[in-house]
Amino acid sequence: RGYLDNITAIGPRTVGSPENEVLAVNYLLEQIRLIERESTDAHKISVDIQRPTGSFSIDFLGGFTSYYANITNVVVKLEPRNGAEHAVLSNCHFDSVPNTPGASDDAVSCAVMLEILNTLSKSSEPLQHAVIFLFNGAEENILQASHGFITQHEWAKSIRAFINLEAAGVGGKELVFQTGPENPWLVQAYVVAAKHPFASVVAQEIFQSGVIPADTDFRIYRDFGNVPGIDLAFIENGYIYHTKYDTSDRILIDSIQRAGDNILAVLKYLATSDKLAKSFEYRHGNVVFFDVLGLFVLAYPARVGTIINYITATIAFLYLSKKVLQPKTRAVHNLKKLLAAFGLTLAGWVCTLVTVLVVAAFVSAIGRSLSWYTHFYVSVFLYGTAAAAGLILVHTLAKKFFYMNMNEQYLGDMFFDASLMVWSVALAVITQMGLCSAFICTLWVAFPLLAKLMIHREFSQKGATMKFVMMYMLGMFVPYLYMMYLSWTVFEMFTPIMGRSGSEILPDVVLAGFIVVITMILSSYFINIIYLVKSTKATLITLTTVFVVTLILVCSGIFFPYSSDAANPKPKRVFLQHTSRRFHDLDGNVVRSDSGIWINGFDYNGISHITPHIPEINESIRTACEEQAPFCGLPWILPVHFMFRWVKNWYLPAPEVFPRSPILFKLLSKELMSRNIVRLSFEVSGPSHVSLYARPREGSALSSWSLGDGVPVASVGGDYFVFYARGLRAAPWRFWLELAIPEKHSDGIISLAVAAHYFFGEDQKSPQLYALLERFPNWTFSSGWCCTYDLFVF
Repeated sequence: RGYLDNITAIGPRTVGSPENEVLAVNYLLEQIRLIERESTDAHKISVDIQRPTGSFSIDFLGGFTSYYANITNVVVKLEPRNGAEHAVLSNCHFDSVPNTPGASDDAVSCAVMLEILNTLSKSSEPLQHAVIFLFNGAEENILQASHGFITQHEWAKSIRAFINLEAAGVGGKELVFQTGPENPWLVQAYVVAAKHPFASVVAQEIFQSGVIPADTDFRIYRDFGNVPGIDLAFIENGYIYHTKYDTSDRILIDSIQRAGDNILAVLKYLATSDKLAKSFEYRHGNVVFFDVLGLFVLAYPARVGTIINYITATIAFLYLSKKVLQPKTRAVHNLKKLLAAFGLTLAGWVCTLVTVLVVAAFVSAIGRSLSWYTHFYVSVFLYGTAAAAGLILVHTLAKKFFYMNMNEQYLGDMFFDASLMVWSVALAVITQMGLCSAFICTLWVAFPLLAKLMIHREFSQKGATMKFVMMYMLGMFVPYLYMMYLSWTVFEMFTPIMGRSGSEILPDVVLAGFIVVITMILSSYFINIIYLVKSTKATLITLTTVFVVTLILVCSGIFFPYSSDAANPKPKRVFLQHTSRRFHDLDGNVVRSDSGIWINGFDYNGISHITPHIPEINESIRTACEEQAPFCGLPWILPVHFMFRWVKNWYLPAPEVFPRSPILFKLLSKELMSRNIVRLSFEVSGPSHVSLYARPREGSALSSWSLGDGVPVASVGGDYFVFYARGLRAAPWRFWLELAIPEKHSDGIISLAVAAHYFFGEDQKSPQLYALLERFPNWTFSSGWCCTYDLFVF
């Protein structure tokens, strides 16, 4: 706790700022020296300050290239007195996003690592392998410091595995959401060593699918270092992640202790494992892993999971085949009935999904999106009841009009078989796709089938008795309990993300989709109950009433999306950039210029809730896309333009910005490399953060450059984006571009724009920006800085 409080007391630690490059580094070094003085003779501690310069391309956020200069890493190696050939890496980052204290992301992880270093160094028992602690100083700059370490530091060659400590929320339990690639022995290490396990291969496959707009240093170590590892992150209370509310007092001692217990145990296990030295020999296959209510972790090789899945699906299909063939003379008739029930089950799901999504789209269209953001129960009452009512209504109508003269017991049995068939088909398909998450389908096939076989005689002789119901519920207990537990984890992660997912995604549609899917899963083996009970009228009336009342309340606006509650804030995120733009022609003359405060609301609601508080921020100041300029002529700090395509950003006229440290952008030379290849060389000097945007003119093509691996990587839309950041005392940034050009290019060969971002210091906020920020309501997190934008044609 002391380490955490002291790191966050420094304030926001943006890359390039004195707080990050000097104060935080000095504090870490001071604590490391104190730990070194008190360490036992069994260990040797080495400390290195690395300030790397480098470049790489990454396909995150649609694809862009990163360049960093003189950023800072604090690296500590704890090893036996006689040294060690192999090492395990523990990684955290001490930098933070601008205007936030970054307690959970990621100061708490660095505090935990300091305490682990302290604990291990005081042990009288030497470790078998070295433990390298990397306190990296530029993760928020999209993983730059980890790249500088793994590709350039001399100790990186000895690393055989790593643990990355991250955050997607503030406190709570730390979730293992990525492992490997392959290397199942790493998961087994976590299974054996972790005292408070919380892990899910489902989270891994969701995260690696790209649906969550985030990435971690795990990617860098995996892709550029070819090192396997474990990725952990705090996921609770993501509403205040990357905001001013991410303070140390919101992280409970229990969370810190829990994380420390787990990471210390796993690091110690790896540092004494024979497998670490031969890690590449154990790189075979993926692994299925999931914790059981936080008590323990089940893990087994994916190939074993595939066998289990196919065996389970085969048994289920044999059971269904036997049912169809009894008696053989009615096999075709039975098969038609089963397929009809199977089709009706799927049709009921589709109808319900479409209906609920239409409701969600309607709520979004009338401007009531995110009504559940602060009150999650509203989403359950609105979309959960609609989903349940829809499913019940479909099957009630089918029972009344399609199966009106059929035996209820026979129908109940048939729709159980139909649900089993759905899950069996899903199990086979998902297993064939190679997804480890297929184990969920196995639970939903194996346990219900086992329960059905146990109660078959009771049901066939006496029907739906109380004994049948109790035994049926008992058989469903395991899959239902796990599904509820998994659903909680999914909602814990995804609900806050909807408040920072941009203006393109309809959050109500996404959340409604999740709720419908979970409702369908949880109700899949209760559809048959509809055919066994006499009437569903009371249930339908109750669900419909709750839905209608909730919809009316949502439409009335009674549920305000955001909260300024001091104990549990759920703020709206707004980003403001006081910008001065200049557009130059081919001769370098300024042909147009403007200044204003560029405003982005990071959720679907835009600024509709802000206009009543700040009337001048309204629909009349929406900014149009500059079609002739790369990235619409706007100073994006990162290439997230695709999250805001429908012009949901605003440009409030304001006086020109005059930074005390203006950016200098110079064309150094123009060389003809061959008949149609031209090399342009440039030099840039200015603030710590610069964005470069490039668009070859018609007929020209960007063929190579001095960045990344030399191959230009285009972003979404075809323009090129380069993110530059530097630490202190970095030399001017020099780079070159090579273009294949047409014979006639009177209009130029490339448009280049450069934006300078002032995230700290005296240039960060203008008086006009500061005054505007002060007017924002207390239920917002408004982050602002000044920037300049210059567009050139060469």
